Amino acid sequence: MNVHEAKLKQAGKAPAGMSAEEWQARVDLAATYRLCHHWGWGDLIYNHCSMRVPGEPKMFLMKQHESMWDEVTATNLRKVDMTADLDEKAGVNRPGFTLHGGLLMGRPDINCAVHVHTEVGMTLCGTKGGLRMVSQQALRFYNRIGYHPYEGITEDFSERERILKHLGQNRALIMQNHGFVTVGKTAREAFILMKYLMSAADIQQRIDATGKGGIDIPPAVCEKTAAQFETHDAGRGSADWPAYLRLMEKVDPSFRD
Repeated sequence: MNVHEAKLKQAGKAPAGMSAEEWQARVDLAATYRLCHHWGWGDLIYNHCSMRVPGEPKMFLMKQHESMWDEVTATNLRKVDMTADLDEKAGVNRPGFTLHGGLLMGRPDINCAVHVHTEVGMTLCGTKGGLRMVSQQALRFYNRIGYHPYEGITEDFSERERILKHLGQNRALIMQNHGFVTVGKTAREAFILMKYLMSAADIQQRIDATGKGGIDIPPAVCEKTAAQFETHDAGRGSADWPAYLRLMEKVDPSFRD
């Protein structure tokens, strides 16, 4: 066994006093931060990914305020109470805590959320008409995406109720003039949805840039394909998450630390 293999074997063990389930959640969330950074979606120390702590439904994990996305590790994630009233004094970003705590508290069916402010995403967030069904990537979100009007920096708990109302039971939320949110039962699901939403936004803007207009996909085909993707994600699609973890191990295995 070489040094790298030995490190990975040791990294697979939960620290004393921590359940194996929480440790895996920490590894998956740290990997999600690193993957988002790898794809260029991070914003230095701002914006967040979150994960509900297994077995502790009111607790969740998010990065500490000062950490950059590529500095997040399984051990330096903060474990916080979503029913609390926290800000930077507690080591977490107030807007991030407000958004993610509200999402996880209001949607017990989800365990992970990703929120980013990319320029491609924010361009779509500021465009009338929102996401259009002009690509296969967009079809994951057919009748499965919500829209939330801009209210300023998300730091008031009163906005949580409206965010949840506009998200509904959807898989994603376009926060107008602000950014994208995706949610899932697993880190894999929330990350993959963001990857497709970002791709759909980029493709739509490229099509618009041609000045020739897009080819709209018929509603019946949209619904068929969206349902196919849901089946895919619940089945064979999950096989790609170990591959994403291997990718991150090749780039920088320290996310497991």
